[in-house]
Amino acid sequence: MTADDLDKVLAIADVVHPAYPEERSVFEERLALYPAGCRVAECRGEVIGYGVMHPGKLGVPPPLDSPLGGLPADADCLYLHDIALLPEARGTGLGAAVLHHAHRLAAGEGWRWLALTSTPNARSYWDRVGFTPYRDGGAALEAKLASYGGGMSYMTAPVQA
Repeated sequence: MTADDLDKVLAIADVVHPAYPEERSVFEERLALYPAGCRVAECRGEVIGYGVMHPGKLGVPPPLDSPLGGLPADADCLYLHDIALLPEARGTGLGAAVLHHAHRLAAGEGWRWLALTSTPNARSYWDRVGFTPYRDGGAALEAKLASYGGGMSYMTAPVQA
């Protein structure tokens, strides 16, 4: 992903996540802070999906539509901020390719976990690919999830090298 891709990324986010809008500055900051975790999925030269991920702390997801301000020096996981594909791109294997990239990236950094906050509609996908609800976050995690809206799940999966 480059800065030139951000208009397409935001357009895809508007289609895939209309209930969870985020400002352009959120994507700009993630790209600037951790470009290795920002990828686009293309088909015939058209951007049809993206993945945005960055170092994180287990049980401490970032607030929705908020800057990180920096990456945690004591990161212990790769946080999948978003993997989004246009409806016509589903079933092409691109989502699996982005997830494979996440596993390789995390393994290369020495992290043992991937983490994410799942929307209700995506939960069954994350269940199928090996993510499980994280149970050690307590009241602070529950409060943060509530700020996203109802039905959100903070999930983790062990990194597959």
